[in-house]
Amino acid sequence: MSEAEYRKPQSDEARSVFDPEITSEFALPAGLAVPRTGGEPETTSEFAVPDGLEVAPPASAEGEGSAFSLPSTYSARQAPVAFTPAEGMPVVSLTKDLPWQDRMRTMLRMPVAERPAPEAGPKAEEGGPAVPRVLDLTLRIGELLLAGGEGAEDVEAAMFAVCRSYGLDRCEPNVTFTLLSISYQPSLVEDPVTASRTVRRRGTDYTRLAAVFRLVDDLSDPESHLSLEEAYRRLAEMRRNRHPYPTWVLTSASGLLAGAASVLVGGDLVVFVAAALGAMLGDRLAWLCAGRGLPEFYQFLVAAMPPAAIGITLTLADVDVKASAVITGGLFALLPGRALVAGVQDGLTGFYITAAARLLEVMYFFVGIVAGVLVMLYVGVQLGAHLNPDAALGVTKRPLWQIGASMLLSLTFAVLLQQERSTVLAVTLNGGVAWSVYGAMRYAGDISPVASTAVAAGVVGLFGQLLARYRFASALPYTTAAIGPLLPGSATYFGLLAIAQNEVDAGLVSITKAAALAMAIAIGVNLGSEVSRLFLRIGSPEKRRAAKRTRGF
Repeated sequence: MSEAEYRKPQSDEARSVFDPEITSEFALPAGLAVPRTGGEPETTSEFAVPDGLEVAPPASAEGEGSAFSLPSTYSARQAPVAFTPAEGMPVVSLTKDLPWQDRMRTMLRMPVAERPAPEAGPKAEEGGPAVPRVLDLTLRIGELLLAGGEGAEDVEAAMFAVCRSYGLDRCEPNVTFTLLSISYQPSLVEDPVTASRTVRRRGTDYTRLAAVFRLVDDLSDPESHLSLEEAYRRLAEMRRNRHPYPTWVLTSASGLLAGAASVLVGGDLVVFVAAALGAMLGDRLAWLCAGRGLPEFYQFLVAAMPPAAIGITLTLADVDVKASAVITGGLFALLPGRALVAGVQDGLTGFYITAAARLLEVMYFFVGIVAGVLVMLYVGVQLGAHLNPDAALGVTKRPLWQIGASMLLSLTFAVLLQQERSTVLAVTLNGGVAWSVYGAMRYAGDISPVASTAVAAGVVGLFGQLLARYRFASALPYTTAAIGPLLPGSATYFGLLAIAQNEVDAGLVSITKAAALAMAIAIGVNLGSEVSRLFLRIGSPEKRRAAKRTRGF
């Protein structure tokens, strides 16, 4: 095209082709005519009704509705159950004479908007409570409870109780295995305040645990009028207090526990002394490793070696004793029954992350015990020790001796857990009842050991929960030590012995039985605790309806 032709005036279509400033790749080509329709709006969508399709108007003329408008078939007189009644939601009745655990757990299961407002009291300082200090106190209390082995549900209930005692009703605690956090939002238009705390050290001291529960109980009591300064002072005293039992008492208790466990599986006086010496030596070695800063895995590994070494030594010396009873007694003092029960309880109550972490911790401890015993058993087999896996079938039935041994085992277990002296007698009797139930079902009734263990653990959980509610305290001091006689020490030992003698299939069967017994203990304790609540007055049916609503029913 020449320059003259290019300068000639052109039509709009031609200009759109040659002028790059007023066109694009979406412009219509020249010569393509598109018919214009004036009836259809320019802005449409895939939901628009096509032309030619007639839609009949509704029979009853209604105004334009929305997603929140009631359906045309809805009648206020025949309202479905899903709709809120005209008179409003029923008020949840929370009687004040109930334990604070029940009241706080019930309100935690309710939506924030439906929780009853806390009663105003003189605990709040002038101008309202100091929110950061209240949240800090709450986290410190939760840290002591979680580090002491308390379940995640009870830790959340305690944290919620502390916040409500100082007027912070719109708070949400959150508990995992190593992290505590709590969030408080004063109103819907104000920014929330969030604080967190990491649990790095764990220790077994049920005396401190009971003191923390008493502090939370006093804070939950509207008549106590406990100020923040007083609560901090009591919390500092709990941290400074020494353990109720000295070190030599704990070491002796570990030996007596192992000796009592050896009597449960058919040992005599020589076996009792040998198991006690092995357990005390293992306890001292574990303390030495702890002082050097070694992880707990290696502490369990080292503590499991002396009982196995003593049992193998007696076998090599041709001493007429049951080496299996010596090694089994030493294992009883090491099995992590407390962590196992807490892990299963967290899983049954819906705290799956915390439950998985606790059970993983139990698995590591168990692997440490397995490694320590397997090393000594392998050495014993190589040295020619004749260890008989079939000795498990020869357990003698001595009801009175075994009941006494079970009570001694529970008593020493309570001392190892640093329990208060006022709870030792109750837990000792609870352990004797547990073994009596197990012995009656297993030996007299010839019922499977798993079912017998589950029922006996259920009795422990039932009695422990009733005693805890009677004293408004934690249930752990009344249940953990009482399940000591039910721990699967013999099944664990014989499984390890079979593996050491290259009988892997039989060993795995015995290890699986031990795992089944451990799960039966944990589930039985939790089920007994839940059954105990059926015999207690826990409020009106509205509370249960609030609990169901959070679980999707």
